Amino acid sequence: MSAFDGRSVGFRVARLLIGLPLYGAGCALAVAAGLGVDPWTVLAEGASLRTGVATGWVTNIIGALVLLAWIPLRQRPGAGTVLNVLLVGTSMQLVLDLLPSVEHPSLRILALVGGILLVAVGSGVYIGAELGPGPRDGLMTGLHRRLGWPMWRARATVETAVLALGWLLGGTVGVGTVVFAVGIGPCVDITLRLLAPRRRRSTKPAAGRMPSSGPRVSP
Repeated sequence: MSAFDGRSVGFRVARLLIGLPLYGAGCALAVAAGLGVDPWTVLAEGASLRTGVATGWVTNIIGALVLLAWIPLRQRPGAGTVLNVLLVGTSMQLVLDLLPSVEHPSLRILALVGGILLVAVGSGVYIGAELGPGPRDGLMTGLHRRLGWPMWRARATVETAVLALGWLLGGTVGVGTVVFAVGIGPCVDITLRLLAPRRRRSTKPAAGRMPSSGPRVSP
């Protein structure tokens, strides 16, 4: 198997090294738009205002702290989990440092939409690597598995609490927060369908087993 075969470890790690920085860059565009961001970035912004630490670096710190919460949930991180903690906030901060100020309303809308699309593309690239969920997604799947909560309840509970805390700390909540919440799911679904690697199907499935109906991706 070639080092960069579609299912090889080398190729999958390469997907992480491309997708995670794209994800962070998309978050940076949304922050620069100033119209509201996703709940976890609202928390990072609020903590940044209170501590003086830049938003991207706070994002990395929050990711590491969330990863500690995996311990009682008995979740096991993968390579993708660790790289998520290291790369998303770093790329976000690098892009924020390079971006000029976005003042004109049309440019702010463009930055928000571009940020959401870039996050969706980055998600499709790195989730398709199937090397472990991000720390935040793993927290929700851990709550689902350990407490028996439905996934929607785990996500709604965690993200509502995160959003409320971030808002109290001074993070940006606005129309962009709503647009992000409504738009990111369908956009990621499209990119996953386009970018997730297809598994080879056996023409002769083993007795008693049905052939695979298509690729499976991490949540």
